[in-house]
Amino acid sequence: MAGKRGAAVRDAETRGLKFEILADQLRRGILAGTWTAGQKLPTEQELSKETGLSLTTVRRAFDELVAERIVVRRQGAGSFVAQLRPREERVRRRIGVLLPDTQLYYPRVLQGIDEALSAAGASLQLATYRYDPDREDDAIGSLLDTGVDGLLLAPTFTGIDDPLARAHALMALPVPVVLVERSLHDIGPADTTEHVCSDHAAGAYDAVAHLARLGHTRIALLTRSRTVTEYGVAHGYRRAIADLGLVPGLQFSQPKSAWEADSAESAFHALRDFEPTAALVFGDREAAMLEGAARRSGIRVPDDVALVSYDDEVADLAEVPLTAVAPPKYRIGRMAADVMLRRLIEGDECPLHQIRLRPRIVVRRSCGAADRHEGH
Repeated sequence: MAGKRGAAVRDAETRGLKFEILADQLRRGILAGTWTAGQKLPTEQELSKETGLSLTTVRRAFDELVAERIVVRRQGAGSFVAQLRPREERVRRRIGVLLPDTQLYYPRVLQGIDEALSAAGASLQLATYRYDPDREDDAIGSLLDTGVDGLLLAPTFTGIDDPLARAHALMALPVPVVLVERSLHDIGPADTTEHVCSDHAAGAYDAVAHLARLGHTRIALLTRSRTVTEYGVAHGYRRAIADLGLVPGLQFSQPKSAWEADSAESAFHALRDFEPTAALVFGDREAAMLEGAARRSGIRVPDDVALVSYDDEVADLAEVPLTAVAPPKYRIGRMAADVMLRRLIEGDECPLHQIRLRPRIVVRRSCGAADRHEGH
């Protein structure tokens, strides 16, 4: 690190006084955790040698940090990161959080965000838009009006004309933005959003692979359409079917309202026509309704058809407890908050984070496997 620090100081000499540049480098290192509270800093002689700056310049940089009460000098011992900054010097960040709702999927995400922010001495300001895209901008505007330092957003990208333009508009907001469980599909390196997401394609892939290991070759996919998650689930399913040489084309999708209108009877009829021995169903409520429709027709789960649901929100409450793909909701929230805090500390020097976490499979009775946990 010493060489990098010296090079950074030398490269930046034209942008300010040398002692100010060095002070800024040290300040950033302290804020980023390179040196923690109470830790001894390099000596003036060491920094002079590392950076090629004079002892006078280095001493002035330390004087700057001492005046800011970021660093304390101890006679005969050296310079140390201040243990506690005075109350008036503390920066209490406030982070705006926009979620579609706070039901089922999102409480664990929100818990992860809240715990990460609390541990860093930051707070959150929450807004929801109830899956109504027309409410999103008003909610974001309200968060900005409260003076938030950054935004963690789970916006609408499905069912709109130009998701890329929407993403660009969000990234252009006056504070840093990290997307939570949202990313753009099929644009590859053109995606310059900062995001933390579940890898839904990988989760679906692993579910199909799990069923294939149990001996199934005709595996259907039944989904709730017009959702953020469906795209990744369908993509991962098709990739697994192709990679594993399984029977293709056993896919069915319909909106949530259609699932609920006939308690999954139409979905069950589609499933029966496919003649599968297993199915992946998105999400848990649809899979539970499908169990009921199967039972009414004399089809037994898992004896006649094995089921795996996607989301693991209420899968364990189904009539036959559902094996489920479980996205890492808490970890998503915590990591998104950590990325935001890092962005606020380091600014443009922080690399862009585009993080995908792989879900795991929680094995229950509905797939016919032993009652155990299989992590992926």
